[in-house]
Amino acid sequence: MGTSFQYSKTLAMEGSILILLGLVPYVGWVLGIIGVVLLLRGMKEFANYYQDSGIYQNSLAGVKYYIVALIALAVSGAGFIVGFVFSNFADPLILSTGNLIGLAVGITFLVVAFVFYVLAAVRLRKTFDTLAVKTGEHSFATAGTLLWVGSLLTILIVGLLLIFIAWIIAVVGFFAMKSPQQQQPYGYTPTPTQPPTGPTQAANYCSNCGTPVKPQGT
Repeated sequence: MGTSFQYSKTLAMEGSILILLGLVPYVGWVLGIIGVVLLLRGMKEFANYYQDSGIYQNSLAGVKYYIVALIALAVSGAGFIVGFVFSNFADPLILSTGNLIGLAVGITFLVVAFVFYVLAAVRLRKTFDTLAVKTGEHSFATAGTLLWVGSLLTILIVGLLLIFIAWIIAVVGFFAMKSPQQQQPYGYTPTPTQPPTGPTQAANYCSNCGTPVKPQGT
């Protein structure tokens, strides 16, 4: 089991690092795809190790939603391009019709892309929250929250920054994961131990007046 845990940790950590490197020009998209594959593989191993299929199912659903979002974004861009091309025609009828169709397609699929992007972040947040509970590593919960908030703020630069920070924290979380023998449940608080108390001597009282009587030898 220790080998399986270490293998899962390594796959997930390497996958997260490659996802971050997806921002590298020219070759970044290749690194990002490899990172997603490794991350999913790591989540699959974690799901088997912890006997919790939700870890893998949520991460897989998140990746599928991201793919749908990318496709919708591509269609949206094509719609806006078509509208722009038709706007160069001289015929007013073609101009107005082309603009309206292109604009409608662009806006519609842009909304679809945003919705699926947020849904993907929600599923990945569930994965990270589960890992936080299973491993006791609080940084996973933080990464999941930042990923979700960042997806909602994607239209702003701060949203993209939050997503980038979320993956950095996820990498740190995978790196800091302790071996199963050292793990403590998420939110675990050690029970304070009471200092040992010495034996107490029962007080003796006078049977007549009730006055405490000192033990013999004191």
